[in-house]
Amino acid sequence: MSPCAAICTEERFGRRVAMPDTYPCSPKTEINGIPYFARMCQKIRLHGVGELHPDLQQNLGRAMDAWTCQFFGVDYDVLKQTVLAGKTDQEALVWAQETGMQRPDHERDWWCSFMRNVGFQDALAVRLRERIEESGLSDRDDILTMFDYIDADEGR
Repeated sequence: MSPCAAICTEERFGRRVAMPDTYPCSPKTEINGIPYFARMCQKIRLHGVGELHPDLQQNLGRAMDAWTCQFFGVDYDVLKQTVLAGKTDQEALVWAQETGMQRPDHERDWWCSFMRNVGFQDALAVRLRERIEESGLSDRDDILTMFDYIDADEGR
């Protein structure tokens, strides 16, 4: 367990067991102007050493992870192996850009805007409201996107 990981407990098989309470960086963290990629790489690494918060494990390779891999034209499982082999976030991004689909700047800009604004008056707006309520964050008026929600839910 990393020194920065807080521990929560969960009842399993009638006993309290320690569970990792480690979150990756914010989805707003950018590498070369690309949001979310660093978070995805950190989720892969944390999961690989058993430190990823349990709430994040069910969506590994799905949702925003999948959208990111689809944009770059790389397979999530191959990216996962690349990250686990020791590449930094920056090196993994370069690998994805070189290995996957080459995108013109205007497509990159569109995708970045899409990712930054998911949940804001779009098809996922209802789900965003549900998650805000489920998390007890209904009193917050600053949560407008899924990125905002993730940060608030993880205590940022």
